[in-house]
This record gives sequence, C-alpha cells and structure tokens, in this order.
Amino acid sequence: MSTIERPEIRPTGLLTQSWAIARRNFLHIKRMPEMLMDVTIQPVMFVLLFAYVFGSSIDVATPAGYRAFLLAGIMAQTVAFASFIVAVGLTADLEKGIVDRMRSLPINPAAVLVGRSMSSLAHSSIGLVVMSLTGLVIGWRIHTNVFEAALGYLLLVGWGFAMIWVGIWVGSAMRSVEAVNGVMFATMFPITFLANTFAPTDRMPTVLRFIAEWNPISSLTQAVRELWGNDQPLAAGAAFPMHHPIPFTIGWIILITAVVAPLAIRTFRARTAD
Repeated sequence: MSTIERPEIRPTGLLTQSWAIARRNFLHIKRMPEMLMDVTIQPVMFVLLFAYVFGSSIDVATPAGYRAFLLAGIMAQTVAFASFIVAVGLTADLEKGIVDRMRSLPINPAAVLVGRSMSSLAHSSIGLVVMSLTGLVIGWRIHTNVFEAALGYLLLVGWGFAMIWVGIWVGSAMRSVEAVNGVMFATMFPITFLANTFAPTDRMPTVLRFIAEWNPISSLTQAVRELWGNDQPLAAGAAFPMHHPIPFTIGWIILITAVVAPLAIRTFRARTAD
C-alpha cells in the first residue's frame, strides 16, 4: 500500500519568520486603515491644537517661535505611545489564541516578539513622517546639518524601540485589553505631559520642575530640539540632564532596553506557557 508523503517543512531564519509575522500586522493595517489614526490624525490634531490654540499663550525664546519648539515634544510623545499600541495588540493576540497558534508552528519563539517590534517601529515611523510634513506646513524647519537632523530622528526611533519592550512587558502581564488601556493611560499620559514636551519647565513649581527635568522624555525632547536647532537657552538652575540631553537620552534607551527586555521576554514565556 502506498503512503502519502507530507511536504518537507524547511526551517527558515529568525529574520524571515519575524518578517512573516510583521507582514501579518501590516495586512491588518491595510484592511483596517483606521488603525493608523493614532499616528496620522491624532498627531496632526495635537500639532494644530497646541500650535494655534495654546501656542498663543506660551512664550518661548526660539527663533521660529512656539511651533518649532512644539514639534520635538509631539514626536517624543508619539514614539512613547508606541508602548501603548504594542501592549494592546499583543494582549489581543494572546486573548484570541493567535500567539498559541503561531507558537505551534515550527518557528523560533522569539519571532513573535521580533515581528511585533518590527511592525510597531514601522507604525511609529509613519507618525514621524506625518508630523514632519505637518510641521513644514505650519512653519517648522530644521536649522542644522544633515547629520544632526538624522541623529535627532535616530534618537526618536531608538526611544520607540525601548518603549516597544515596555509595551511587550505590559501586554504579556495584563490579562485583558481593558486592563492594558487602564495601566498605560494612567502611566504614559502623566509621563509625557509632566515634561518639557509642550511647555518650558522653568515656570513650573519647584518640585514639578525637578521631576519634569529628570523625566527621560524631557532629555529626549531637549536632545531633538538641540539637534534640529529649535531649542531655547536653558533657564537658570536647569537640571543636569538638560545640559547634556543627548548622552542622557542614549543612556536611557540602553538602560530601559537592557532592564525591560529580559523582563518582557520572561513574562511573555510565562504567559504562553500557561
């Protein structure tokens, strides 16, 4: 009696497997374009709202005014919110059993997380492009050289990468999308607003100013402003990170990734082992 031979499953590399999973997430966006609202419509609304509604009452000492000052802060907030998107997406996949189905395939378990990271970085990068184009329309410009301009964008993407691991950690630890929304909303909004993202810190009360200037989001925002030539002179008594924002931002990216990534991987493995 003849036997039916099954086709051989050829092993592929981690990058190929990760790209396949990332492509799945891109297909979701293609079929549901509203998933891009958080990096298209929302940032544009923030830019226009702060530039034209609140900008008239906030004085800054930058050559191009508040609109140029604002863009770096909006971009920093958007890449920080990458953790929010990753956490929600991962938790939804875990709830629906999609991750279990992926892991039942002959793939590297890390491909699930790497693929999610790749798609999330692309997602955040779309937001940076949209905000840059919006900024050009309202009068924002980069006043430095190509290298410094590229380094500013690189810091934003690097920060987004670190935030993705935060999102993976939270998404693996929470048991529902509702819980993720509650935790991320209660943490990310205060962190991004209690900083120099939308207003200078020198007029804040002493305690709030101390917290804001040591907030890593502030060092990221200040670094990008300096690299793009949109910063203003530091006020007297500015905290140490404000004087050295670029090395502080790089240090924060490395520290957050080094600490949170192993925790995220461990939590993800524990969750999927249930």
